[in-house]
Amino acid sequence: MERHVLLAWMLLCLLLRPSVSQNPAPDGVLNCCEGDVLFLVDSSGSVSSYEHSRMLAFLSELILPFSLGEDQVRVGLLQVGTKPRLEFGFDRYSSQSSLQAALQNIKPLRGDTNTVEALKIAKERALQPGAPDGARAGLPRVLVWLTDGVKPGDVIGPMEELRDEGVAVLVVSTGHGNYQVLRQVVTPPVENHLYFVDIDDMSIIAEDLRDAIIEIIRAERMTVRDVSTSSATLQWRPVLSGLRGHYEIRFGPVPTGGVGSGTGTGTSPSTGGSQYQRLTQPADSSAARLTGLKPDTTYTAILTPKYDEQAFNTLSVSFTTKPEVLSPAVVTVSESGQTSVRVSWGPLQPETVTSYYIEYSALPRGRLHAVTVGRNQNSTLLRDLQPDTTYLVTVTAQHASGKERAMSVKVCTQEVTPALADLQLTTVGSDSVQVDWKGSVTGLRGYWLTWEGQQNAIPGERSSLYLPPSSLSTRLTHLPPSARVCVSPIYRTARGDGLCCTAQFHSNALPYGYRS
Repeated sequence: MERHVLLAWMLLCLLLRPSVSQNPAPDGVLNCCEGDVLFLVDSSGSVSSYEHSRMLAFLSELILPFSLGEDQVRVGLLQVGTKPRLEFGFDRYSSQSSLQAALQNIKPLRGDTNTVEALKIAKERALQPGAPDGARAGLPRVLVWLTDGVKPGDVIGPMEELRDEGVAVLVVSTGHGNYQVLRQVVTPPVENHLYFVDIDDMSIIAEDLRDAIIEIIRAERMTVRDVSTSSATLQWRPVLSGLRGHYEIRFGPVPTGGVGSGTGTGTSPSTGGSQYQRLTQPADSSAARLTGLKPDTTYTAILTPKYDEQAFNTLSVSFTTKPEVLSPAVVTVSESGQTSVRVSWGPLQPETVTSYYIEYSALPRGRLHAVTVGRNQNSTLLRDLQPDTTYLVTVTAQHASGKERAMSVKVCTQEVTPALADLQLTTVGSDSVQVDWKGSVTGLRGYWLTWEGQQNAIPGERSSLYLPPSSLSTRLTHLPPSARVCVSPIYRTARGDGLCCTAQFHSNALPYGYRS
């Protein structure tokens, strides 16, 4: 007799053990979603221990395929009893193993079915963005209510407040009463968000309920980046991470009057002729480069994840390629000297350009010069130019298509600024010097003298003097011992290199001159 009792208890334990724990699914099976899902579980006195265990086993099966984490799905659980209790908030578990273990250790509360108080906790704590252990701002929030349908209380008002704040409400009832109440609290459509099922048959609705949750929290994040005139990169959340499968990508121009540029669901690309393109990517991919696109054209790309010939929900995005930019689009000048200038251009397009033709002449009516360079060259040094002269430079690209594009720019060579030829100081008395120099007269605008005088209040402060180009000498007085005098020639665009001498005053001073 004892043996039969023992076998019966072992059989009962096997029946009550959640079957999903024997075959745990890997993380990443449903790496498709981002949102916070709160389960409201009735564990009052009207729910038996067996029914409570079946509800938790159902939850374990329902959420097992989801990937958990900060940028994925987060799960919380709130139990209903006389004193409702938040068993764990959204921040508690970030892995399936820890969450599944927690579900197996939850005990029922018993007592009254105080659903109204539980909904208050849900609203003010769990589903409140920014609250400790609360929901994340800007992401979908879902409340899934598991109840036996017995005396749910006055829940229509609190549920409506949650829906008004953007929370999606789904209900699973293991009883068949209170249909009118429950249909008023769920988020439309009722047929997708309200389920009646026997406690022992809950697994039947697991897939449908999971799909309903996915539709709410699906992270449809396919974006387009690095768009050029002929290519673009698609980037998406890796829905098939951890699975054997592939992504099928179709893309083509949007028909006239179709979707404009942007992100979202778009018109399917045309399937006619060579405009329609298809490619596949492995399951661990999260990006693909689309090539061979036409400039200034709106495209739609459709991504379909496939696993064992089963197609997941598709994502689509539309975008517009950049207009064609023919080289040269910009011409710049560098290394400007007195007789040479370097001219650069871009963008470099060796795949479409055969050569570059550079013409230049002095303005207004100088002789025309020309040079041809290869398609891989984006600069050239123009030599043997006239100093202090403005040139008009035109860069023309010969494109393989027969098109020509030209861009012109004015460049100026630098002025010739000869240095001061000679500087001589002659002491006159104990504090004066005669300053004599030799300079060029070509383009000269004057001379600039600087020196340190005794009248300067601040040590090291220098005095300065401008003299016309006809001046080749001057006398400076009241100089301190070892006064340093500098003379620089001034031209139209710059100051030429000058010379400096130091005046030495002593009794036997002789005329002298030297440069430093």
